[in-house]
Amino acid sequence: MTPRSAIVGNREPDERYRWGNPGSEIKEMGILCEIRGLSVSYAQPTGGRVRVVDQLSLEIRAGEVVGILGESGCGKSTLAGAVLRMLPRGGECDSGTVVFHGRDVLTMTEAELGKVRGAQIALVPQDPAHTLNPVMSVGTQVAEVLQAHLQMSGTERWARVLELLGEVGFERPTEICVAYPHQLSGGQRQRIAIAQAISCQPGLVIADEPTSKLDAPLQAEIVSLLARIRSKHGLAVLLIGHDPAIFAGFADRIAVMYAGRIVEVGTVTQIFRQPLHPYTQALVSIAKSVVSPSAASVRARFTAIEGESPDPANLPAGCRFTPRCADRMDVCSRRYPQAFLPEPARPVNCFKYGE
Repeated sequence: MTPRSAIVGNREPDERYRWGNPGSEIKEMGILCEIRGLSVSYAQPTGGRVRVVDQLSLEIRAGEVVGILGESGCGKSTLAGAVLRMLPRGGECDSGTVVFHGRDVLTMTEAELGKVRGAQIALVPQDPAHTLNPVMSVGTQVAEVLQAHLQMSGTERWARVLELLGEVGFERPTEICVAYPHQLSGGQRQRIAIAQAISCQPGLVIADEPTSKLDAPLQAEIVSLLARIRSKHGLAVLLIGHDPAIFAGFADRIAVMYAGRIVEVGTVTQIFRQPLHPYTQALVSIAKSVVSPSAASVRARFTAIEGESPDPANLPAGCRFTPRCADRMDVCSRRYPQAFLPEPARPVNCFKYGE
C-alpha cells in the first residue's frame, strides 16, 4: 500500500489516513462528541468521595474548536480525562454519557476503548516531559502510536514519522527523530506530543493546557501550529486553558467552567466582547488588562479575582461563585441558577438573566 508521503497532487489518500473515524464519513459540523450529565468524583484519603465535575453537558461538532476556560482546580483536566477514560487513581465517572460517533465511551470494553483512544480521540498533554519516555528516541515514540493502530510496514511507518515531524515544524526531522526528550526544549517536546496526537488522523484532539509550561513566544507558536493543523485537516479540538488569550483567533466557541460546572457558553467574539456571567466578565477583564498599554492596566496585571475557588469538598450553597461575586443577590445563596438564554444559543447560569 502506498505510504502517505508518496501521495501527491489530487490523488485520494488511502483509508488509513482519512481524518476522523476510519471508514465512515462525518457530516460537516455534525455532532462528533456529545457529553451529557457527566459527573466525576475522587476518593478521599479520609474516606468518602468528592465530586469535581458535576452534571456537565457539552457538544463538540466535527471540525469545531471548543475552548474550556477556567481557573486551576475547576475540573477542566478531569473533564479531559473522563472523555478519554484516563482518570487518575481514585477517579470515577459517577453518571452521564460521553457519546463519540454514536457510542458511549464510558461503557466501552477495554478492547473497544483501545481502538478509540489515541486513534480517534487523541491527547496533547500539559507537560510532555512527564509523558515521553526518557530512554527512547522521540521518533520511536511517535512510531509506537502508528504501530499500535495502523497496519504499516516498517518503511511506511518511518516515512510517516518523518512526515509528521515536518508537519509540526521541524526543519530537520531526520535529526530530531533520533533525539531523546532531554535533548529537546519544552517547545520541541510539545511538538513531538502533537505529532503523536495527530499521527493516526483522529477526529478529536484534546489539548490540555498545551501552552502552560511555555513562555509567551512559544505559547503563540504552539497555538498557531494547532490552528494550522486544524485548518488543514478539519479535525475537532477541545482546547483547555486558564488564559482567555489562547482562544482568540482559534476557538469557535468557549465554555466557561467554574467549580465543576459550565456557567456560560458563547462564541469567542461573544465571550470577549460581551461576557455575561460575572465570573467570565472578571476573567476577560483581567486578560484585557494584560495586553493593554495603559499605566492603570499595567498595575492591573497583578490583580486577580477576589477570593478563592471553592473547595470541592465544601461548596457554598446556591451559586458557587456567590462568595466572590460583586453582583450577588439574596437568591444566589439559596439555590443554583438554571441555564438562562438571554440570547439565542447563549446559555448562562446566572440569576441576573432570570429566576
